[in-house]
Amino acid sequence: MSTTRTGLRHAAELADRLAAGPGAEEPGPKAIGTRRTIVIERVQPELDGGRHAVKRIIGDTLLVTADIFADGHDLLDAALLVRAIDDPPGTWRESPMRLVDNDRWAGSATLERGVRHAYTIEAWRDTWRSWLDATDKKVTAGVSVATELAEGRLLLEAGRDRARAAADTDAADRIQAGIATLDAEGSPRTALTALAGARLGAAMRRHADRSAATRHARELEVIVDRERARHGAWYELFPRSQGRDPARPAPTTLRDAIWRLDDIAAMGFDVVYLPPIHPIGTAFRKGRNNTLEAGAGDPGSPYAIGSTDGGHRDVAPELGGLDAFEAFRAAVEERGMELALDIALQVSPDHPYVASHPEWFRHAPDGTIKYAENPPKKYQDIYPIDFYAGDASARAALWHEWRDVFASWIGRGVRIFRVDNPHTKPIPFWEWLIADLQREHPDVIFLSEAFTKPKMMRVLAKVGFTQSYTYFTWREAAGELREYLTELTRGEMREYYRGNLFTNTPDINPHHLDHGRPAFVVRSVLAATLSSSYGIYSGWELCEAARLGDREEYLDSEKYEIRARDWDAPGNIKPLITRLNQLRRAHRALQLYDNLRFERVTGDRTLFYRKALPDLDAAADATSATSAIDLLTGEPARWVDPIYVAVNCDPVAAQTAILHPHLPSIGIAWDEPYRLTDLMTGEQRTERGADLAVELNPTGEPFRIFTISPV
Repeated sequence: MSTTRTGLRHAAELADRLAAGPGAEEPGPKAIGTRRTIVIERVQPELDGGRHAVKRIIGDTLLVTADIFADGHDLLDAALLVRAIDDPPGTWRESPMRLVDNDRWAGSATLERGVRHAYTIEAWRDTWRSWLDATDKKVTAGVSVATELAEGRLLLEAGRDRARAAADTDAADRIQAGIATLDAEGSPRTALTALAGARLGAAMRRHADRSAATRHARELEVIVDRERARHGAWYELFPRSQGRDPARPAPTTLRDAIWRLDDIAAMGFDVVYLPPIHPIGTAFRKGRNNTLEAGAGDPGSPYAIGSTDGGHRDVAPELGGLDAFEAFRAAVEERGMELALDIALQVSPDHPYVASHPEWFRHAPDGTIKYAENPPKKYQDIYPIDFYAGDASARAALWHEWRDVFASWIGRGVRIFRVDNPHTKPIPFWEWLIADLQREHPDVIFLSEAFTKPKMMRVLAKVGFTQSYTYFTWREAAGELREYLTELTRGEMREYYRGNLFTNTPDINPHHLDHGRPAFVVRSVLAATLSSSYGIYSGWELCEAARLGDREEYLDSEKYEIRARDWDAPGNIKPLITRLNQLRRAHRALQLYDNLRFERVTGDRTLFYRKALPDLDAAADATSATSAIDLLTGEPARWVDPIYVAVNCDPVAAQTAILHPHLPSIGIAWDEPYRLTDLMTGEQRTERGADLAVELNPTGEPFRIFTISPV
């Protein structure tokens, strides 16, 4: 084949550029004369412009999308780059991205290790496919392609050399075969048809010329947690109030409290969570029902931390000390559960910090240390920590001390912490502390106990808290629950905020519990099925609701006195809680967080929703599993193993509701018969159509939990 002098010059210029190769120095994307001109924008997920990390679980797929385009008519290619933060710098694992629609690209990678990862996008001009496309158009138009064929050979040679340099013999051989095809006598159309083969294309893509590739301006971060970060049932108890005789409450040690663990495990809980277990101060100790004067024998609040017996690294002598703690933790783990500790960054006036580090506290003009207040409440038994006092070195020492407190408990085998009132401490402090601890212990989980303004709750999750308390405790009506849970699980918050739906806490006795047992039943079902993580404070299973006056506080609160209970008292809901936790363990759909979908229901007080698994094999017109997933959103075309829940959110009045499950989304036609199985009773029946009438009576069964499957 002959070429013109102009064609030879163009080919020579191309050869010079290719010879420079990926090792040649290329100006940066903002430098004069740069070739790094591809636009990469609107990357998702990208939280606050990359300021904060998104969250995933080990084994999850990270789906990343972006707008990728460039000047001119060249075809582009792109890759998603992912690496663990403990990998050597520049060690990226690549996953190909693909053009989906309108310059929107998508790629995904499986996250296999429980450490923080970085991810970004790299895009480059696909010179091989651009050449194939342009040359094909000329051949079709009957234009001479002698120059183009010479350029194609240079592209193949450069690709072969890159494959050889990478020791990819298979790719190099495929590309060499392409060169032979191009050199063989025959028509340009025959050559192009052969060169457009998938195997050669894959080899050229694997060894593309990326010397002028454009890299996204930021390396984004994803926190990859273990499964407990997403799924778990929490049970909170005061170890000092686990006596066996309700008629004679007596203080118990951590060893004494071990007997309660069998009952908790039998109900199906995953996490046993303890309030602070440290020595309790005596100065200004509170009495029963939060009175200002303690009586003889009053144990004091465990949140008034510190005495002559030690501080945050110690266990109260009345609880048995460190040996009893170790025995209790071992007993928890022997029963297949995990222990969580409450860490409250505050002290009693008797804490060793008060004498050794007075600069860590806020002082009144007369020199006295100011106690905590939340008007009209006063907490004379608690000194808050002042993170803004003293000079920078004193504040740095304070930060390191609290980090070391957490580290001391991690060293004793604790991997879950509930943190009290984190919203009253600096955000940068939490961002540093959590990242620093998780760098060495990535399996540690932090639960944020912040019932405060929405934006503060969100930023605490953004800077590292693994899970967060929510407003669920106060959301009652079906409409507000639907709106709030949609915000948590369907919007941007699902990228970083994992809501743990606690029904109650030692500090919060919600007023809707005044309706008695029906309210406890309704709230238990909602908490256990709306989110993959939920929790109760002990006494919930006994439907305890006695309140102190009209306050949202418990009468005879365990925070200020020793209690003892009959854990099998009549009217308890332990069988319900046990069954709910059995369902949560048996059905993977209830262990996921962002798969909540609300369904249509006729009945304004009834909440009707579904949790299911993506059906990766569901595409009537395709054979690959990935075709069943929307490449831009990750939303499956069809779901399997659905769990449906209908709850009358009114604990007083019965409601007849008509449920309208969206049958096509689980692969059942509107007029097709299906099997409905009640998951509480095991009862089965055959139904047809999406109009299921149910009677939801608070005095009987205010809820239904069922699944639907093809007949």
